[in-house]
Amino acid sequence: MQRREVSSRVFLMTTESNDLTPTGLGEHVVDAAEFEPDLSAADWAAKFRVDDVRLTPIHLAPFEVLSPVKTIGRGRTNLTLIRPTILQTDAATPFASFDRRESPNRNPAVSVHFNASAYGVTWTGTYVFAFAVDAPTRAAFTPSGFAGSGTVDAPGSIRFAGRRVITVILRSVPPNQDVFAAIEQTSGESWSWFSTSIGRPPIVIDTVAGG
Repeated sequence: MQRREVSSRVFLMTTESNDLTPTGLGEHVVDAAEFEPDLSAADWAAKFRVDDVRLTPIHLAPFEVLSPVKTIGRGRTNLTLIRPTILQTDAATPFASFDRRESPNRNPAVSVHFNASAYGVTWTGTYVFAFAVDAPTRAAFTPSGFAGSGTVDAPGSIRFAGRRVITVILRSVPPNQDVFAAIEQTSGESWSWFSTSIGRPPIVIDTVAGG
């Protein structure tokens, strides 16, 4: 009998939302694909079995991408920015900047609320919130969320410097449940937020080679 070994993994997901509206002339809305991922293919494969995603319709594009130039989605889907120092919507790349040093009594944060039923969802589902963040100097964040009767899958804290995605996963969410995911700066210096995409988990396919 030949032994079969996994040789690679392939992601099937796009980061362009079907629900995006046109922005101003020359504006570029940054999405998570342009930033270093915080989860590898192996991480995704460990978090989700095939059965976790195959029992519900497949969505390759996010349901929504919120940004400084698109702060409201369908239904109760919306964005909250807490203690930004700059909100620049007319830049070539719109952004919101934050700095913990400028807000000693309240941690800066980005919070995104989502209602799946407003996007035609009628089933209990799992949703991935991907926050695209740039921290030129090292900064620390606490990701969090609310999934109603479901569960929140997020790191207790994360600290980094550079352009990075911070991922919050809400599992087993009822379709009519209003949920949210958020990132809160707990230490460090200035950082910028560009967008948050809300979508299904990526599909990770193990390609098998004989050996």
